[in-house]
Amino acid sequence: MRPSLAASLLLAVTLLGACDPSHVDEMRSQERLFLGSLGLSAPGPRAPGGRPGRRHVPSALWRMFRSSEDARTRESDPCTVSEYGVRGNIIRYVQDQGRLVSGWSSSCQACVEKQLFFNMSVLQPVELLSLAQLEVKFHWRPLRSAELLQAPGHLGVSLYKVIRATLRGANPQANRRLLLSQSLRLQPEPSSVTMDLTPLAENWRKPGRNYGLVVELLPLGAEPEQLLPFHPGHSLPPEPAFALPPIQASLVAVSLNPHQCRSRQRRSAVRLPVTPSNVCKARRLYIDFKDVGWQDWIIAPQGYMANYCHGECPFPLSESLNGTNHAILQTLVHSLDPRGTPQPCCVPIRLAPISMLYYDNNDNVVLRHYQDMVVDECGCR
Repeated sequence: MRPSLAASLLLAVTLLGACDPSHVDEMRSQERLFLGSLGLSAPGPRAPGGRPGRRHVPSALWRMFRSSEDARTRESDPCTVSEYGVRGNIIRYVQDQGRLVSGWSSSCQACVEKQLFFNMSVLQPVELLSLAQLEVKFHWRPLRSAELLQAPGHLGVSLYKVIRATLRGANPQANRRLLLSQSLRLQPEPSSVTMDLTPLAENWRKPGRNYGLVVELLPLGAEPEQLLPFHPGHSLPPEPAFALPPIQASLVAVSLNPHQCRSRQRRSAVRLPVTPSNVCKARRLYIDFKDVGWQDWIIAPQGYMANYCHGECPFPLSESLNGTNHAILQTLVHSLDPRGTPQPCCVPIRLAPISMLYYDNNDNVVLRHYQDMVVDECGCR
């Protein structure tokens, strides 16, 4: 379905409360087409117990969403992400699907390894990848002052890309290439490492090319016997001397769908009339996503003023009805032959975008600027 039909779909789903089976099937088909334009195969998955169980929405995405909401009232480019200085109208926080390796690294007895994997197939083929920025956060919050005193002063962080799968018994180092190596000072506040991985992430979009990354942590200035190894499923000693900080990784992927990229119209002057009239004009319509059952996967907005066009295009067409030359002639012929020639139709002639913050089918948080969702002006065509 074309993006310009999105508001019509939501209007139909909202207004038709009770339908016969054929209408229900048609509405489901239209829903699938609309979701497909968002890159979804089905409505986002529901978390047990509702929204509180869903993945945390990064604060940076909330700021960008609010900024895009403010930008709708002024002239702006919806296809540029100013926060990152790149072209794009879709921003995804792709979550890490890797795992923490059991015990110490075989190549480094004092190291702990974390495998990172980001599924880049969530991008549609039409999308152009503008930026893929890795962010790895280390959340080390000592519970006791003694742990802070016993901890090493710095943490060595090494990031490797995996170039091929490692066979059982083979040396994994042979299939890795070092991307980054640096030292972080351990402190109660979270520390982070960021890196631009755009060329590598673009390569991951090709089938069979994504083998992920490996993060290796090496405590600097501590003896190995002071460290607490990680063994999934095993109980931990009651009072370890020192535990390595938990790792949280995400990949910010900014992409551009060129088919949904047009300049915003200035909307500050749009004022829909409230006086009753049978003449073609924009009418107020608020879409509540809860009414269509989408509140579990659409984070924000909870609804929006979509509006719709309704009314007659009478003869003679006034300038306020925004009629084309064809519509003017059609109304003339209709006035002479009302049974043989219909009136022109009242249709949207100016639409505006909205920004949507939602969960995709992989539970990634996505911010998308979606065109043609709000009817700003109607005319006779």
